[in-house]
Amino acid sequence: MPWLLILFVVVPALELYVLIQIGTVIGAMNTFLLILGTGILGSWLAKNQGLATWRALNQRFSQGQIPGKELMDGAIILVCAALLLTPGVITDVIGLAGLIPVTRAGFRNVLSALFTANPAFRVSFGAGSVYNAYRGSTSQQSGPDPSGTPHAGTESPQEASLEDEPIVSGSAKSRPAHMEPTSGV
Repeated sequence: MPWLLILFVVVPALELYVLIQIGTVIGAMNTFLLILGTGILGSWLAKNQGLATWRALNQRFSQGQIPGKELMDGAIILVCAALLLTPGVITDVIGLAGLIPVTRAGFRNVLSALFTANPAFRVSFGAGSVYNAYRGSTSQQSGPDPSGTPHAGTESPQEASLEDEPIVSGSAKSRPAHMEPTSGV
């Protein structure tokens, strides 16, 4: 609850106060141009840094590695780009800091420390951990367990109806009527 109060009441009030103070010093039009300029610069940085992070992420995947740093950078870039969309100087400074690679490392370090210190944020990778997490979170299983025996209440492949099977043939005769190709455009 206090985070929502800070996010939706305190931050906008501080932003408004700072904008009014800047407006009295440099004028209303210059304040407007400042907000517009940081938005344009931020969107350009978000696009460039987002594409660079996307390329690095794909490179790590192609090497068979888990792209933890790249995923965290992508999340930081996304949040900081959203901060730049909100009018205000404080959010613009935080947003720009998260989009610059040198200062983004500080954000990454803080988030890493938060994730490792709090067990609620821990994530494990691998098929076994995903399967075990799924098994532990559901009370009714669908499909066989790792030993290959079906769970109670699941049907065998012979009991499945033919209507549930996907259409694998490419001929138009095997498609349902609503999927028939139409003539024209």
